[in-house]
Formats: sequence, C-alpha cells, structure tokens
Amino acid sequence: MSATGPGAPAQSATADREIVISRVIDAPRELVFEAFTEVRHLSRWWGPDGFTTTTRSFEFRVGGEWDFVMHGPDGTDYPEWISWTEIAPPERIALLHGESRGDTNAFESVLRFEPEGAATRIEMYTVFPTKELRDEAVEKYHAIEGGRQTLGNLAAYVAEIVRKGAER
Repeated sequence: MSATGPGAPAQSATADREIVISRVIDAPRELVFEAFTEVRHLSRWWGPDGFTTTTRSFEFRVGGEWDFVMHGPDGTDYPEWISWTEIAPPERIALLHGESRGDTNAFESVLRFEPEGAATRIEMYTVFPTKELRDEAVEKYHAIEGGRQTLGNLAAYVAEIVRKGAER
C-alpha cells in the first residue's frame, strides 16, 4: 500500500528501474572520492569479490572515458566502459556505464559522497533504461550483491591507506 496526496512520499517515476546501494566508509570524504577518481586506486579495488580489473584507457573529466575489462574469478572477461557525465569534487560523480561506447543498454549512475563525522557515506544510485534490464542485472549478474561487495572492497582499500598513513 502506498500513500498519495499532499505530504505523502512521492513514488519515483523510475523506481522499478533503480538500484540504490549505500555504505559508510571509515575514511575522509576526499580520500574516498580520490579512490573513485584515480586509476591507480580504481584498479586495486574495483569490482565484486574475486574480480580484477585491467584498464585499457582512463581519462577522468566530464566527457572522458574509462575503458576496462573486469576479469571474473572463473576466468570470464567482461568488457566495460564508463563515460563521466558530471564531476563535482568531492561530493558527486555522474556516469554512463555499459559494455562499450554506444551501448543502448548502458545505465546511468550517480555517486554521492557525504561526510558522516570522520567517515563518508557513499550512495550509488543507478537507473537502467528498462525494468527488464534492471531485473536482468539483479537476477543474472547479481548487481545488488556485487555492488555491496564493490563498496566493501573500496572500504577495505581506503582503510588500508588510512592505516598505512597512521603508521608513518
């Protein structure tokens, strides 16, 4: 049951095409943002558990692209492509993500980085072109669990940077 009328929460027009994943990461916002925006960091943590990433090209700017391959633990290669559509350091990144440039099934994501005390809350808000593509991403590719694992890998990676910094 959903409420309607003045003061009721609005149902998003894209709700059936969305995935929203968030996590609090015990690191400063600037470091978490940097880990998302520099290829030397991304290649160390990007992807779900057991995956590795090989970058073919990377240019972090509005209109720039990240062309890469994710290597699954079973040896399967997944070509990936991201184009940055908005960059507002250190608060927000918007991007288009598909298998390659021109992918008609590419999805849009917005990442928000919010300070939460000394930590950072990161929220990944993703909208797929259709409900069917969203459902396929969830059911076939385990997108929700994969997204959670990816943010877990980010959290572990920046925790290691913070720990090494504290040792100096």
